[in-house]
Amino acid sequence: MFKIIPAIDLKNKKCVSLIQGIPGTERISLDDPVAAAMRWIDDGAKVIHLIDLDGAIDGSRSNSSIIASIVKSSGVETQVGGGIRSIKDARDLLNLGTDRIILGTAAIKEPSIVKELTEEFGSKRIIVALDSKNGKVTTHGWAKESEFTAVELGRKFEELGAGSILFTDINTEGLLKGVNPVPTKELVDALGIPVIASGGITTLSDIGIIKKTGAKGVVIGAALYVGNFTLPEALEFEDN
Repeated sequence: MFKIIPAIDLKNKKCVSLIQGIPGTERISLDDPVAAAMRWIDDGAKVIHLIDLDGAIDGSRSNSSIIASIVKSSGVETQVGGGIRSIKDARDLLNLGTDRIILGTAAIKEPSIVKELTEEFGSKRIIVALDSKNGKVTTHGWAKESEFTAVELGRKFEELGAGSILFTDINTEGLLKGVNPVPTKELVDALGIPVIASGGITTLSDIGIIKKTGAKGVVIGAALYVGNFTLPEALEFEDN
């Protein structure tokens, strides 16, 4: 089941679109993230992707109230990530009612967190984010590069019980210059659990390219916000 997933990236309590995740490169900045989420839901989104960029970059949880508001009022599936650094952070979000949490830095630093949370809440509610730049997975809001490839870590987290992997190709993220399907397909082919792709979606044909890799979904941000295509157009790629 292939899903189209609009992104709400939160920074300083606004909905933003950054170029390659770099602070200060806002392509768009909307004062009302809740309204932004509701716009995508009104347009037919079945899943909303919420990322706390302040949490991802410096560990602060200044956008928590906005996330809680969207999770509680959206009426659709939500997946939340960014700055989940501990078991407590994860539990708080899962108990809040978000359908899935996205673990990045915490999972890579302390893989046992993934096993513990999947045993407590079930695999389907735990996504591990692998954000790759030049072939290596990064951490701390893309600021630090690890020594591992996405395939190496993907296999590890699959063994630990993760329900799915969110793979972001940082080399294409936010540039609006198209996708590179190769690393996504490599990861899909290496794993038995679903892979959700992110990064580089610029046109409707890019969605088709990613769908052909075998990914089970794609997160779309900048292309929707700048109006390259509409969400209803993108939703045509979903499996009915």
